[in-house]
Amino acid sequence: MPAVVNISVHGRVREDNPLYRDPLFREFFDVPRQIEREVNATGSGVIVDAQRGYVLTNNHVVEGTSAVQITTKDGRQFSAIIGRDPPTDVAVLQVQNPAGLKALPFGNSDGLEVGDFVLAIGNPFGLGQTVTSGLVSALGRTGLGKQGYEDFIQTDAAINPGNSGGALVSLRGELVGINSAIISPAGGNVGIGFAIPVNMARKVMVQIIANGRVERGRIGISLKDLHPSVNKGLSQGAVIAEIAADSPAEKAGLRKGDIVTGADDRPIRTAAQLRNTIGLTRVGEDVRLTLLRNGAPLTATVRVAPALEPSSALAGPNRLVR
Repeated sequence: MPAVVNISVHGRVREDNPLYRDPLFREFFDVPRQIEREVNATGSGVIVDAQRGYVLTNNHVVEGTSAVQITTKDGRQFSAIIGRDPPTDVAVLQVQNPAGLKALPFGNSDGLEVGDFVLAIGNPFGLGQTVTSGLVSALGRTGLGKQGYEDFIQTDAAINPGNSGGALVSLRGELVGINSAIISPAGGNVGIGFAIPVNMARKVMVQIIANGRVERGRIGISLKDLHPSVNKGLSQGAVIAEIAADSPAEKAGLRKGDIVTGADDRPIRTAAQLRNTIGLTRVGEDVRLTLLRNGAPLTATVRVAPALEPSSALAGPNRLVR
């Protein structure tokens, strides 16, 4: 618990003016298209490097803010500087003068299994530090309506507004996820919460610290999920739907219809998981893919090239409360 902090933010955001949609108001009044409003909010974060003062949290906790203040469990307050990555909803804060901080050790989110016990620690509704418990309900959740990179851990440990950016902890006392979102019609916990796997968050953090941003990688393929009814005998994997001409994938010998079952000795369950793996691999590094081609196992090593398209901002439906 000493490694989990409360985050309070202050800033101003611009948003669409509802009066601008009315043509009468636009004709007879000088109505601005956008209006600016002041934002004061709270969230949570996790100290992951006590010596250098690094704190992991969600991008949406600190997005659009001009001032960020961190409060530790023992009441000390620090200002922080920010590095953000909207597509993964991860942000890295650095505390100035970090003497006396305590960090939470990293766990291995790839080792989680459905049914594992976990704890969620955060600052729900601004009440102060709170611990809830539950299970890992599912892994590799995607399609929640957020643009970007999705590979969520689903848990029934109570997560509420203000828990965003807090710690999902294994019974070993290790950080396995960053609490990020819930699905709820009314905005409160109903037992369906989502956390960013710490292995993903850690890759983002390393790039932000080294480069100030995340360099997106690509190998020039489009993917689709494997359907067991079509690919009999297989229950997981990603199917290569198209390969771009003169791309790293084409040069490595990949073909349309190949089924990717592993990447860097990690099993690949879905197309989204492979897309995340490639997108978060540093440009210039190699990815070793395990394939099935017409039922025969193969391996291929592909050099990751820079992504062509810019990163997109986060967006989501109302039912997803971050």
